[in-house]
Amino acid sequence: MKFKRITHVIFDMDGLLLESESIYDKIIGDIAGRFGKEYTSDIKLKILGTPEKDTARLAVSEMQLPISPEEFLVDYKERVKKELQNPELMPGAKELVKHLHKNDIPIAVATSSSQDSMEVKTKNHQDIFKLFHHIVCGSTDTEVKNGKPAPDIFLVCASRFPDKPDPSQCLVFEDAPNGVTGALRAGMQAVMVPADYVTAELCKPATQVLKSLHDFNPELFGLPATE
Repeated sequence: MKFKRITHVIFDMDGLLLESESIYDKIIGDIAGRFGKEYTSDIKLKILGTPEKDTARLAVSEMQLPISPEEFLVDYKERVKKELQNPELMPGAKELVKHLHKNDIPIAVATSSSQDSMEVKTKNHQDIFKLFHHIVCGSTDTEVKNGKPAPDIFLVCASRFPDKPDPSQCLVFEDAPNGVTGALRAGMQAVMVPADYVTAELCKPATQVLKSLHDFNPELFGLPATE
């Protein structure tokens, strides 16, 4: 596949920049376990990358939990606040973000997280997160009407760069099939760094699939080479 030259880069956050998905899996798995239910890989794939309200709705309906999505969310948010205080950065995240920033490539984040949750998770990584021009939080941003896999969050994110690039000029980094679908629907290219349990079939739509951000070659997309 021939990659198209791009000028702006948009990053997902959970599971892509931050190693937070394993903690989310534990939180949802523990809530399910209280009711004798199992949080399977199939359900994880449906939930991965969705905004909080969709996460709650899907978790409750897919696992037939005897609580409302609202009740699920109260428990979920409480645990996120406690357990996601200091997630580690994913391999290659710091190096790639710093490289793009140093070379004046406009960068932003499009995360399905809420503003509160994003602030908790990023507080110990401000050296990296302060380099982004802006961060769009899909669970709380009023302009994002529909969560991933809808394209809304990526289109809103692109529109907030000062020069408002055309979507075709944007490259998205994602770990979730829902996120890749959203990026492609927005008319952007999508580089995927999938979790182990994401099947090869679900990776096929991505513009490029990598094992780690360390493997990204910026020159393929017309960006400055790493040193």
